[in-house]
Amino acid sequence: MAARRRPARFVPDFDPDHGDRPLTAARQDMVIGRWQGVRDLLRATGTDWARRTHRLRLLSHAAADSSAAESWRAAEPDDPDAAVLRAATVVVRVFNEAIAIGRGSAVDRGRLDAAVEACLQAAEAAPGDPMPWVSLLTVARLYEGGVARGELRHWFDELRRRDPYNLEGHAQVMRYWSARWHGTHGAMYDFARNAAGIAPPGSPLPVLVQMARVEEYRYIADAARGRGPVRGFDQHWKHELAVTEVRRTAERWIDDRDTGRPVAPEEVADLNYLAHAACYAGEHVVAGRVLGMLGAWAAWVPWAYTGDPEEQFTRFREGLDLG
Repeated sequence: MAARRRPARFVPDFDPDHGDRPLTAARQDMVIGRWQGVRDLLRATGTDWARRTHRLRLLSHAAADSSAAESWRAAEPDDPDAAVLRAATVVVRVFNEAIAIGRGSAVDRGRLDAAVEACLQAAEAAPGDPMPWVSLLTVARLYEGGVARGELRHWFDELRRRDPYNLEGHAQVMRYWSARWHGTHGAMYDFARNAAGIAPPGSPLPVLVQMARVEEYRYIADAARGRGPVRGFDQHWKHELAVTEVRRTAERWIDDRDTGRPVAPEEVADLNYLAHAACYAGEHVVAGRVLGMLGAWAAWVPWAYTGDPEEQFTRFREGLDLG
C-alpha cells in the first residue's frame, strides 16, 4: 500500500511587491540604473492612484541607492512622472539619513528644505497627481518641532483635492500626530477615527485605527525596552475598544469591498494590519476571513513588531484551520 504523502507545509510569501510582477521588473531595473522600464510602468498605471502610490513608494526605495531617478529626470525633464519619482526618492534618502544618524539628532534643515522643494516642483509638473503631496506629508515628520499647522493642513488639503481617500497620505498624517513624532496617542487616534468615520463604504481608510494601535505599541515597547514588561500591556490588542474597532473596520471596509475580485498588490500591506489586529484581538471570524483573502500574501509590518513574522502568520492560519 502506498504511503500517504504529507501535505506541503504552508509558507507565507513576503514578496515586497505582493505579486506585482511589472513592479518587480521595474525595481530591478532601477537598482542597475535603468529607468526606461519605470517610465513605461508609470505611464501604464495611469490614474489608478492606489496602485500608483504603492508602485511609486517601492520604486523610490529602489532608486534611493542609485542615480536612476536623476538620470531619467535629466534625460526627459518634461516628463511629470520623472519629477514625481525623483521627489519621492529624495524623501526616502533624507529618511535613510535620519535613520543613520539616530533618533534625537536632527537632519540638516537644508536637506529637508531641498526635499520639500523637489516635492513642490513635482506637484507643479504633475498637477493632478496626489503622490507629491504624500511625499510632502512624509517629510514633514523630519522637521524638528514639525511644520506649521497651516502648512501641514494646506498639504493635506491638496492631497485630498486629488485623491480624497488616499490611504498612504492619511497614514503619513496619522504618524505625524503620533507620540513618536509631533503629537500624542490621543491626537493620533482622533485623526485615525475621524478619517475612518468619513470614509465611504469599501474604502480601506478605517484600517488607520489598527495602524494607530501599532504605532502606540511601538512607542510603549521602545520606551519599556530593558525595563521589563509594561503593566496591562498584554491587553493592548484585545481590550473592549480594540476588539470593537477591529469589527468596525471589517464592517466598513471588508463587508463593502467587492469580494468577487482577488486581492490587489496595493491592498496586501493594509489587509495585513487588519489580519494582525484581528488575530491578536481573538476575533477569529474576522481573522479567518482576512487571512483567507490574503492566502499566502504576507507583509513584514506589522508582524515584525510582535515577533517572528513567518512564525506568527503561519501559526494563526493553522490555528484557524486555514492550512
